[in-house]
Amino acid sequence: MAKAHILGYPRIGEKRTLKFAQEAYWKGGLTAAGLQEVGKGLREQHWQKQKAAGLDFITAGDFTFYDHVLDTALLFGAAPTRFGFSGDNAQPLSEQDYFALARGNAAQPAMEMTKWFDTNYHYLVPELTVETRFTIQAHEFLARLDEAQAQGHPVKPVLLGPVSLLYLSKAKGVERLDLLDQLAEQYALLLRELQQRKIEWLQIDEPILALDLDDAWLKALERAYAWFRGARPKILLSTYFANVARYQAISPICHRWRAYRSGAGAGAIATLAECLAWALGIVGWRD
Repeated sequence: MAKAHILGYPRIGEKRTLKFAQEAYWKGGLTAAGLQEVGKGLREQHWQKQKAAGLDFITAGDFTFYDHVLDTALLFGAAPTRFGFSGDNAQPLSEQDYFALARGNAAQPAMEMTKWFDTNYHYLVPELTVETRFTIQAHEFLARLDEAQAQGHPVKPVLLGPVSLLYLSKAKGVERLDLLDQLAEQYALLLRELQQRKIEWLQIDEPILALDLDDAWLKALERAYAWFRGARPKILLSTYFANVARYQAISPICHRWRAYRSGAGAGAIATLAECLAWALGIVGWRD
């Protein structure tokens, strides 16, 4: 039976609510608690709209106060060490420290920004070193999941995938793929937690599948997802920006596949026939 859901909901809010709240906070006209209330209100509005539209799942984990790549890096304990911040699972970074990563402070310049593939969006580039040790710091992620589940509707969380996270990062003194196994292990622990919270489906985005990846990165996908063979929700592996026919090399890792691009064609369907389920959709070119 077909299920209806969305990849994620635009976080900005009607009349650019989030933008104005951010600017008010930065200028001192809104407290951190006030900013959090705006964020909570937006999330609830977006979930209510998804429920009202008759979707089978509401999407959680798609909201961010600045950038989803930054949030994913922080979720796995990868704040740039040069800032000297030390969040943990019991206490995430303060709003002041969070925005310092994005905007800089008196001691450190902001993290680098670069284009998100061929869109006009720019993301913050995670900074990895030989000292990087990934650890789950999921207090905020799980708190927002609790908010979503309190809506009384099935919830589908979304995560940026481990291979895309590494690919989109920059590393000093270490090869990014040398960090893959410790990162994938932490993802596997989080997936186990989601299973315990009765999450049926988890969307994992791997947008780098739109690129011409070399063998090392293609093999990294198989290597990373091999960590996810234990207890976990069903996985919706999501990609975009390109035709799925090019992904035949990684079809063995395909737990569930999503192709959000026109022109996938019968060839792609035949190539990925071993996938247990298909999900198809339509998005605008720049949405």
